[in-house]
Amino acid sequence: MRRAAAQAGLVLEIDSAATSSYHIGKVPDLRAFAAAERHGLDISGCRSRQIGPDDFLRFTHIFAADRGVLKSVRQVVPHGSIAEIALMLDCVAGRAGQSVADPYFAKESAFDKTVADVTAIADALVKRFNR
Repeated sequence: MRRAAAQAGLVLEIDSAATSSYHIGKVPDLRAFAAAERHGLDISGCRSRQIGPDDFLRFTHIFAADRGVLKSVRQVVPHGSIAEIALMLDCVAGRAGQSVADPYFAKESAFDKTVADVTAIADALVKRFNR
């Protein structure tokens, strides 16, 4: 998303957070690094953090990868939230309501599919925010 926004000349604050604390401070899976590199992306600066109440006051949009995450996010929305909350693929034509597949328990090639989905999401969001 950062690359797509920068290429479009958009100045956006972009972050990523998990709904659980399980991997706080950890780097992405090595297979994610490999898939990102194959697609020309650098995720070396990524570290896991947990979503918090301030995120709903700081960000205008919060996108969830799947329905389980969406449900978890909606359960922690604080009073006064300014964030629009939706599934990531809701912004991609023909993919509304779909989840980004979690490649963790799949073959390494599944990480490439996830990168392709996230790239399509980033491109769609850039178009949306560039209007």
